[in-house]
This record gives sequence, structure tokens and C-alpha cells, in this order.
Amino acid sequence: MNPQQHVPQAADFFQTRRQFLNRFGMGFGALGLAGLMGDSLANRAQAEVSLSPLMPKQPHFPGKAKRVIHIFAQGGPTHLETWDYKPELAKYAGKEVKEIGGVPLPGQFDFRKTGQSGVEVSELFPKIGEMIDEIAVINSMHTDIPAHEFATVMMNTGSGRIVKPSMGSWVLYGLGSENQNLPGFIALGGGLGGSQNWRSAFLPGAFQGTLVRNVSTDVEKIIENIKNHYITAGQQRDQLTLFRQLSELHNENLKRESELEARIQSFELAFQMQTEATEAFDVSNEPDSVKDLYGDSAQGRQLLVARRLVERGVRFVQTWHNGWDHHTGVKAAVARKAAECDQPIGALLKDLKQRGMLDDTLVIWTGEFGRTPRHDRNGRGEPGRDHHNRGFSAWMAGAGVKGGQRYGATDEFGYEAVENKVHVHDLHATSMHLLGFDHEKLTYRYNGRDFRLTDVYGNVTSGLLA
Repeated sequence: MNPQQHVPQAADFFQTRRQFLNRFGMGFGALGLAGLMGDSLANRAQAEVSLSPLMPKQPHFPGKAKRVIHIFAQGGPTHLETWDYKPELAKYAGKEVKEIGGVPLPGQFDFRKTGQSGVEVSELFPKIGEMIDEIAVINSMHTDIPAHEFATVMMNTGSGRIVKPSMGSWVLYGLGSENQNLPGFIALGGGLGGSQNWRSAFLPGAFQGTLVRNVSTDVEKIIENIKNHYITAGQQRDQLTLFRQLSELHNENLKRESELEARIQSFELAFQMQTEATEAFDVSNEPDSVKDLYGDSAQGRQLLVARRLVERGVRFVQTWHNGWDHHTGVKAAVARKAAECDQPIGALLKDLKQRGMLDDTLVIWTGEFGRTPRHDRNGRGEPGRDHHNRGFSAWMAGAGVKGGQRYGATDEFGYEAVENKVHVHDLHATSMHLLGFDHEKLTYRYNGRDFRLTDVYGNVTSGLLA
């Protein structure tokens, strides 16, 4: 017998308040009795509620990171213009190079040694470059297939084929949330592949990511219908009480359904969010100096909200910066996308550091893959680059990361990862390690098998650790 198979799962505790009332023996009549009995019964009820799957939990060992901000540059950013400096490519311009399957397209921007570490940073990123000593640039990333949707889902879930939970869901499953009035996992923006990227899959629905598509200056436009303008808070509470009673009848006479429980949980969370979320997303409360630091742009507001959310106990925030798929006009297109994110990302890192939060906040920047060092084969207009999975760049910063370094390398053309290769599974394993988890032991039993984020792969990349 494997004792691990008998460890209680989060699903066992999923309807804790209902289970408490049922065990107590008098159903919802116990709510009235609680008022007469004072704190004694209330404390017992609170003890049961503490078994909620979203309550904070301890990792396998003390982790450096307590929370994660994942900045996803969707579309496949070119590593050769952003983070992987290959000046030697210019020597081969106009020549057919068999190793890369075509004619090289030299990098379109200069790189400069930056910070005390002297890491070479693209001229596109002066603000991020100011924080380069906190950043570990990974120039040896690789993934399985250079197709957008597959690789995007792969980067977020560790699988492009099988329906599996996202990294954010695994983190929430392992650590719970420090704020029970906000979702523990929030996706800002969304992109290709949709909910596949923040799904909980076979994990209980409580660990599903919550999508907030638009981050504007109007809170009620950010989260539609966050406030009920037709009935009072007390009337809403009565509706939820009735809903719970009907759910209890359903559970007693039919069976408990995880999907129904997840929906009830979402309704209750939505009620609790009316005050907390309104405040968290309202960036007008920030000093002008902070708003100016991030800039008045979609990316600036998104990353400022991300900082406000993790500051309030949200465990995992993913922000989406779409539009990095440049088959043509790569120089102008990449310059435009970099200008959108350089100031906000630099501001996020600086803001977290000034608040003392960078010490325990893990910040990750990735796309789903990179771009070819050759011209796009289809020759569509101005020079561009095609999809590429065999070598590309990502970076990590913050809690437990050894900053001020370029880790790994591609070959002289930027085509193949050749030194200290880091697969997506390795990136996931390393991230989980920083959070205090042995990625091989954070598992969930489903259909007779113990699943994990890294499947049967992945190694912690020790060179990235401080």
C-alpha cells in the first residue's frame, strides 16, 4: 500500500461549511443557535472553514518565493532582438547557411553592457536594464513544438496535448491564498488558447484562474457587475443562504458534484469581492509618483494592478502582453512592442524592490517560443522571423533568483540551445523549487495516477538560484 494514496485531497474538504452544518445535525437551524451560544460554536465553525482548499498552506520546505507574477509575451518574441546578443550573425548576411536552413537575418538592435554585472541588454529595454542586476536571463530555453497554441498551453500547463492544470493552479493548490476575499489566481488580459492557460483541469474548481480581461481606470468596467445596484448586501446574503440550502438538499438526495460546488464557491467569492476587489483594482488610490513610474498605458495599469494584487495576498498573477508574432517588419514591430512594456516592467521590478517585496516575489517573463535567426521563409514584405522552438530566451527575477547573469547559450547563430539547456519542464521545476516545493512530490491523484506539473520530466536549474 502506498501511504501517499491515502493523503487527504483538497476535494475532500471542498464544501467545509456545508459539511460542518450537516455533521452538527440540525442543518441551517444551527446558524440561529450560533447567535445564542456565542463564540463557542462560532469558533468551531471557523475551525471547519479553515479546512477550505484556499486557506494558506505550508510548502515542502521554506521557499524564497511567496507569490508569483508571470508576464507572458504571447506570440513568440524574437530572442535575437531582445535578450540573446548575436553580433556574429552580421558576418553571414546574404549567405545561405545550412545549419539554420536559410539566409541569416542579423539582429536589428544594439546591446549594451548594463548594471554592475555588465549583462548585455538590448537598447530596446533601458528601464528593464536599470534592474538587470536582479534578473537572470535564460538564453537556452527550448520547447517541443513551434506552434502558437500548443506552445502557449505548454508553457502554462506543462502539456500541449493532455488537459492539465496550469502552473498558477498548481501553485494555488500547493500554497493556498493569503486573501480569502479575492481569487488566489488571477489572469489579466488573456490570450491565445483562452481558458486552457489558467484552467484547473482535474484539480478542484477552487484552483481555477480568474480572468480579468480589461484593466481600465473604471473599476466597474474592469470587473463587470462587481456591484449590485438593485438589491442590498443583506438581500444578496439571503439569496446565497437559500442557494446553499438548495445545494444541501441536492447533496443529500443526489450526490455531491464538484462542478456545482465550484460554482457555489465562485458565487460566494463574488459576494466577498464587492468591497475587496473594488479597492484592489482602483489604481487611483496610488500616489501620482507611482502612477507616473508605471506610465498611463494598458501595460502600465496591468502591472500596477498586478503589484496591488500580490500585495493583498493573491498568490499567482499572470499578465498577458499579446502581439509578438512578427513574420514581417520585425525591426519596427519589435521596437513598438518593447516600448509598450519596457517602462511598466522596469517600474514593477523597481516598485517591488522599494517595497521590500522583490525578496519574496518571483517575477517570470516568457513567451511560448522564439524566432528563427534566418529570414522568414515565406518572404512576406519587410524582413521578419519565423517560429522557433529549439533556442529562445526567458528571464526570472526576485525571490531566490541569482540576478545579474546570462544563463545558458545558443550556438553562434542563435539557432540551437547548446549550453545549460533549460526546457519548459525545467523552468517549471525551478519555479516550484523557489516556492518551496519538490516538483516530483506536489501531486494530485486522478484516474488512478499521481499527476504533477512537470509530468515525468524536469530538473531544478541550480545555476539560476542565489
